[in-house]
Amino acid sequence: MSEFLTPKQVARAIQVSESSVKRWCDKGTISTHYTAGGHRRILLSVLIDFLRSSKYELIRPEVLGLPATTGQTVRVIDRAASQITDALLNGDEEQCRQIVFDLYLAEHSMSSICDLVFVKAFETIGDRWKCGDAEIYQERLACEITVRVFHELRMLLPPPPPEAPIAIGGTVEGDLYSLATTMVELVLRDNKWNAVSLGSNLPFKTLAAAIKQQRPRLIWLSVSHLKDEANFIRGYTELYDEFGLDVAFVVGGRALNEKIRHQIKYAAFCDNMQHLEGFGQTLLNATEKSTK
Repeated sequence: MSEFLTPKQVARAIQVSESSVKRWCDKGTISTHYTAGGHRRILLSVLIDFLRSSKYELIRPEVLGLPATTGQTVRVIDRAASQITDALLNGDEEQCRQIVFDLYLAEHSMSSICDLVFVKAFETIGDRWKCGDAEIYQERLACEITVRVFHELRMLLPPPPPEAPIAIGGTVEGDLYSLATTMVELVLRDNKWNAVSLGSNLPFKTLAAAIKQQRPRLIWLSVSHLKDEANFIRGYTELYDEFGLDVAFVVGGRALNEKIRHQIKYAAFCDNMQHLEGFGQTLLNATEKSTK
């Protein structure tokens, strides 16, 4: 996929005249970038946002580098979980990509896509592995495919507003599970946050450096695995004591059992992405009010 599109590409993709696209650009109907030579360029994410809120449809998605039938299938989110499960177990990355893009074009939120489709799919894959009906490599491959598809989906999300507050996060040292933090980034960006995942296996020292340099309004930690609970509590507490008054700490993950949660402070513990979306919207509204 190309991040920037020409009016001709857009016109071919949605089957309208090129002059119509240029007129939308000049009127500001579609946010447009201009090259040094004055040529119009449209972000792919801006086009997708336009399509989600207009009567126009994506007729020729392949022009944009998307799967050929993207946007031509009405995806019901309740059925998508089983479809994604089968596609992931079969290693069918193209099918996964098409299902996810279709769901997003159908105006499903990123939090719903994550919770109601992918979390359910991985729960099913995990259950099948326990029963001997799936191999470990299939689960690992499913994670790799999902992360790649999510990185492509990030290009379809509209860029955050210039005044959007910053959110950063990742996983702590010893935790190599990157899927959850990738989901968090997408959910927050879908809700107008300037969110960036720093990746996985991050020592608390480097998280402190990131907070000092990036000055975020929110930091998230996805904790799926802990090598040493005592070291985590100690490192986390030091980080919170230094920055907790200025930055909202949001935590989640299966490794944060009730015993650990009783020993640490945080602004929010999120069991799922829809909880995160709700907290993010509340904090965003509060931030906007405080700046007026």
